[in-house]
Amino acid sequence: MHFEQMNWQMVEEYLKRDDRIMVVLGSIEQHSGLSLLTDSLIPLKLAERASEASGVPVAPPLHYGVSPYFLDFPGTLSLRLSTYLQVIDDLARCLHAQGFRRMLFLNGHGGNAPARTQLTELVNAFPELDLRWYQWWTSETVANFSKSRGLPNAHANWEENFSFTRLGKASSGTKALISSDERILGKEATRALVGDGSYGGPWQVDDKLMDELFALCLAEVLKLLDFS
Repeated sequence: MHFEQMNWQMVEEYLKRDDRIMVVLGSIEQHSGLSLLTDSLIPLKLAERASEASGVPVAPPLHYGVSPYFLDFPGTLSLRLSTYLQVIDDLARCLHAQGFRRMLFLNGHGGNAPARTQLTELVNAFPELDLRWYQWWTSETVANFSKSRGLPNAHANWEENFSFTRLGKASSGTKALISSDERILGKEATRALVGDGSYGGPWQVDDKLMDELFALCLAEVLKLLDFS
């Protein structure tokens, strides 16, 4: 259940019996031929399915993330890191003040990762909080899934090419893997390096494989929602 499907009285009633909530963190950035909101769509779909199974509501997703390296790609919209951390802190404090104590943050974008440290500071201030952080693409389960099939994990390649992130017909074939060799690149150098936006590997695999991957991630989300 999403907040847009609830009024304030329904939230108040929910808090009388449960204090769990899911918060989706995404981004608006280039993903080669995939949706600009790919990093929001994947964790949001996981949250929606998990909500159907558990009854835990989903807060409105924070689509804006931290993507300064992709700003030369039209459509990428990025917050400064300092701004983003303040937004995360404010939102979490609001949820805490209303009675939510167990929060699962579903992050879909690597640039948002510093928010986890910000949330640690919040737990120091409010020890009664139980916060969980899930990044589907960095989980051991996903790593094992990819390795067993000989598929590389990279930005905007097959790994993010779900039926609900794909726009029209996806590119076929495989792109050579791209590495910045640990260099910190600005927006112009990044676009020159990555070209179409993908960091390499197959652009697409069979949707049956993607459904299997999604199911594995959903199982992890549901386990985290147990807060055990």
